[in-house]
Amino acid sequence: MENFPVINMKNLNGDKRASTMDIIKDACENWGFFELVNHGIPHEMMDTVERLTKGHYKKCMEQRFKELVASKALEGVQAEITDMDWESTFFLRHLPVSNISQVPDLDDEYRTIMKEFAVRLEKLAEELLDLLCENLGLEKGYLKKAFYGSKGPNFGTKVSNYPPCPKPELIKGLRPHTDAGGVILLFQDDKVSGLQLLKGDQWVDVPPMKHSIVVNLGDQLEVITNGKYKSVLHRVIAQTDGNRMSLASFYNPGNDAVIYPAPALLEKEAEERKEVYPKFVFDDYMKLYVGLKFQAKEPRFELMKNMEANVTMGPIATA
Repeated sequence: MENFPVINMKNLNGDKRASTMDIIKDACENWGFFELVNHGIPHEMMDTVERLTKGHYKKCMEQRFKELVASKALEGVQAEITDMDWESTFFLRHLPVSNISQVPDLDDEYRTIMKEFAVRLEKLAEELLDLLCENLGLEKGYLKKAFYGSKGPNFGTKVSNYPPCPKPELIKGLRPHTDAGGVILLFQDDKVSGLQLLKGDQWVDVPPMKHSIVVNLGDQLEVITNGKYKSVLHRVIAQTDGNRMSLASFYNPGNDAVIYPAPALLEKEAEERKEVYPKFVFDDYMKLYVGLKFQAKEPRFELMKNMEANVTMGPIATA
């Protein structure tokens, strides 16, 4: 298997820019995932986020997980469990309005660092969207505008821990799925692995790497690029030892953003007569996704196509 794509963002400034942009392009078209180093988020900040996330799990989440999941999930089970995941999670919303001050059990230091971390991640997500625009031949800012809707993007972090599992053959840490949204930035454990993506017909490990940010593309970018970029199935394998930390931050369209293939890309493909992806309101897609997350994405796109007649162009029609 060829090497998992790693992007050194320092190389975007200087004579390696063109070759680095080519790696990003290939990753978006053929992997749906890549890993960033030298991304500008201070390592000390990441170390603090990791220390406090792991401390919070130990103090506030571990016992609850043992009582609610670990004690019951595998009791008397012989066949693989397909309706639940071996994970402990909570969600922080950053945009359009933060909920960090309302989430229970977080100490002040953790709330403060997560707000600062979110600002850095938001900036990085928007920088990445512009790099994708450049590779696609879209005007700078197109994707950010496409996500904007009337109130700006949705941005939040799913904080997960994947505790040691006594029978990983019977349950996944997280079942295979594609992500519904836009661009996802993952800060994952650098010691305990488990994240895998499907490339062709093979499951490939996403390598844990100290201070890196893993990026993957969601369904909305597949739609806007009319399939040129793909959202890719991925899963988390439960491990027998080690607790895996995962902070996945989702930079998604606003609820009322109207998502559709970029006209400039459709013009380029006109001669190929490619199938055109649907147009829909992001919130409608999310309502559908909630019930179908662990199923194939193609039927979701097909269902949205059937609803397309009811979609009016929203605030981003001229984006």
